[in-house]
Amino acid sequence: MVTVDSPEVAAAKKLMDVAHDLGFHFDRIAEGPDGPLLGVRESVDWRDEIYLAGFSNSCSAIRRKRYSLIVPGGLPVTASVKGDAITVLYTVVCDWPV
Repeated sequence: MVTVDSPEVAAAKKLMDVAHDLGFHFDRIAEGPDGPLLGVRESVDWRDEIYLAGFSNSCSAIRRKRYSLIVPGGLPVTASVKGDAITVLYTVVCDWPV
């Protein structure tokens, strides 16, 4: 059986491919084929996380500045975005350099 992705699904898949090429590693964090995904990219300066839970406005991403010292309460969030999967992925891929 051949299925055709909707334009939104195709765009999100392409953006995920770009994110993967930019160093993100995605893992399914709940059971099932449609469980949410968590993407993480760590560099010397940043820790970026993408949470994708479908195509509605239940997706988000955060960017944290890394420090050489231990920061009480965790690394501070320097940028964040919430919205649908395409908006979140596009923002991270285009606006958050490695």
